[in-house]
Amino acid sequence: MIKWSILILAITWISCNPRVAEGLRKKDRQKDVLLVTTLGDLVIRLSDSTPQHRDNFLRLVKKGYYDSLLFHRVIRRFVIQAGDPDSRRAKSGEELGSGGPGYTIPAEFRSSLFHRKGAVAAARESDAVNPAKASSGSQFYIVEGHVYSAAALDSVQRLRLQGKPIPADHRAIYMTLGGAPHLDLQYTVFGEVIRGLDRVDSIASVPTDQNDRPQSDLRILRAKLIQRSRQ
Repeated sequence: MIKWSILILAITWISCNPRVAEGLRKKDRQKDVLLVTTLGDLVIRLSDSTPQHRDNFLRLVKKGYYDSLLFHRVIRRFVIQAGDPDSRRAKSGEELGSGGPGYTIPAEFRSSLFHRKGAVAAARESDAVNPAKASSGSQFYIVEGHVYSAAALDSVQRLRLQGKPIPADHRAIYMTLGGAPHLDLQYTVFGEVIRGLDRVDSIASVPTDQNDRPQSDLRILRAKLIQRSRQ
């Protein structure tokens, strides 16, 4: 067990040092992430409510981990997925989706973060092999989803969410902007697209093969941290 004196010293050192975690500085947490893709730019804002996912994503971006990776799984009216390092040099038609950095991240479910259109969330292995719902260390998806009627949301609530109610403010967004409500509190949402939702639609609409991989490669050409603009 760590002694309190050592812990206090460590906290004091961190508070005085701009480097707050391996590869990160305090100011990095106040930046957005720009994804330059084959079909245009997306800007992602990460959530401070999911600090482990936020810091992990920031570290990977700073290392250039996502540069040249494919959107290897694209399902129209659902999600676009990327982050498999094996996709960087994958052959045409090769099935992807199993690669990663060799670690997972504990789930950080937050009721305030849900699968609205533009939500950024972590992919993960199925419940059968991953009952704790731990996230992939690098693979993520962006929700395109679709707009739901009140009756359709009632059905999702009853059949997919096992009766757990969808909050009224979430329902309003699912009925106007859209999303994927059946994924709520099953996968960790850790950010959202704040610019470039039309690019999500463009990527989600491309022709795909039997493995949901785009027939023509779509890449994250570069990912980088950028200063937040005033909104």
